[in-house]
Parts: sequence; C-alpha cells; structure tokens
Amino acid sequence: MENNLNIYPIGYVKRDEDKVYIQISETYRPALKSLDDFSHAHIIWWFSQLDDVEYRQITQIEPPYNAPKLGVFASRSPIRPNPIAMSIVKILKIDLEKGIIEIPQIDALDQSPILDIKAYFPSCDRLKQPRVPNWASNWPEWMPENGLGLE
Repeated sequence: MENNLNIYPIGYVKRDEDKVYIQISETYRPALKSLDDFSHAHIIWWFSQLDDVEYRQITQIEPPYNAPKLGVFASRSPIRPNPIAMSIVKILKIDLEKGIIEIPQIDALDQSPILDIKAYFPSCDRLKQPRVPNWASNWPEWMPENGLGLE
C-alpha cells in the first residue's frame, strides 16, 4: 500500500538584523487566533538545508557533544530520514494581520520552512520524572526561558 504524503509550509523563519520572527502565509493567518494567550509554542520546522538523499540514509551519528554513537531517533540531529525539527519558542508578540510571530530566538536558519505550530500546554508537554541516558544526566533540567538559538 503506497502512502503519499503532501507537506506544505505554513510560513518561514525570518531573521532581520536583531529580530527573529515567524512569518505565516496569508492562508494560515486565521489559525493564529488566540495563540497570543500562550507564552510559548512548539514550532515544527523542516531542516531544509540538510534535506538530501544521502543524509536521509544515515541512521547513526556521532553527536557533537559527549555521548556515544547514537541512532538518529535517539538524537536531535538534523540528519535523519525526514529532516523534521521541533523547537520551543517564547511568544513575544503576534501581529494577526501581518502573520508575524515575534520570538527571541530559534535554532533554525533564516528561511527554514515552518510545517506546524502547537501551543505549549504544561499539562501535556512535560513530565515529572523522565528517564535519560547517563551521558545526558547532567544536562540542565529546564529549557532556557527564551528557547534555544543558533549560538
């Protein structure tokens, strides 16, 4: 059984001088209604600059941090069968008319396609006692309030 998937960007990451924002396409701007009631959101985006047939075949990676060789599903590597990424961002301001979500930062490059946005609900998006491998046990307990950037 063949399964055809059609994924279309709803917007793009934009970087202007000192500002970072998400520009939502006009068609999807009504979907922003009430998102500004939330402090944070999950941004699902495409690692478009690493979307390559060769990279999609790689199943294990050597992480750039102190960890053993990992399967890509046990990592946050951009090299994976489908180069989909997820970042949590702080919502600074939303302009519904222009389709602009102002954010302090995101670990995506300029023009990275946005696939979806999901409001951050603490009751659904965090766990009290998650298990992580030993090599990640000394990582910070919480994400920085402004999220992760490219630095």
